[in-house]
This record gives sequence, structure tokens and C-alpha cells, in this order.
Amino acid sequence: MKELYKGLGHIAIYTVDMEESIAFYEKIGGSVYKRDAVPTPTGEKKLTLVEFGGFLLELIEPPADELVPAGEGSIPHFAVYVDDLDKAAAALKEAGVISFMTPEKKVMPETFGGLQNWFFTGPSGEEIELLQML
Repeated sequence: MKELYKGLGHIAIYTVDMEESIAFYEKIGGSVYKRDAVPTPTGEKKLTLVEFGGFLLELIEPPADELVPAGEGSIPHFAVYVDDLDKAAAALKEAGVISFMTPEKKVMPETFGGLQNWFFTGPSGEEIELLQML
């Protein structure tokens, strides 16, 4: 059955402020691919596809009166492969990202054959992992 799958379509992220999320992802190297909106019974749901790290993020801003879903089934984070973790983190910090979740990267030589990573958060609390395989 795996031959039916073409690859990752997108990763959806709920946001409470679409423009803030777009600005954040553009600041760290993403670009808006498409914008749209879907009518719902409680108002307009804003949608934006952002190209980032070789895949698409779907930013979703529900109508003002609708709560952002969370909990079971939520995606805890997404990872972006990098060739040089230190260089990628430095570039993010230079771009103004101050939401790294730990003061230093984590090096795990025994995990999945060796890796190092560093997590930071986006404007809606989404966790983003910079991931370098060793």
C-alpha cells in the first residue's frame, strides 16, 4: 500500500493570530504559498499554506468565537532537518527568535544512530525541532 502515498502533504497548526504566525515563519525563512478562507457556522476560518523547510505548513485561524482545539491527537512538535544545528540556531537567534526551550542543544549519540536537536516555539506555542543526524 505504501506505493499509494506521495509524501507529506502539510502539517496543520492552529493559530490565534494569522498575521503574527505568517510574519514569524517568513522571518525564519518560510514563504506564503497560498491564502484562503472557509466559511463556517461561527464565521470565517482563515487558512494559509507556508512553504518551510521543504514542506508545507497549514496555518489555521478559527473564527473569533471558536476555541482552538488541543489535547488528544494533537501533534506535539514537528522537526526540520538541518545540516548544521549550531549555524541554524544562530541564524534564528539573529532573526530575533528568543523562544528556545533550553539554553543549549541536546546531543544524543545513541538515539536513532546519533542526533542533536534544539527545540523552540512558534507564536501559537507550536514546538519546532531543529534536527541534525550525526
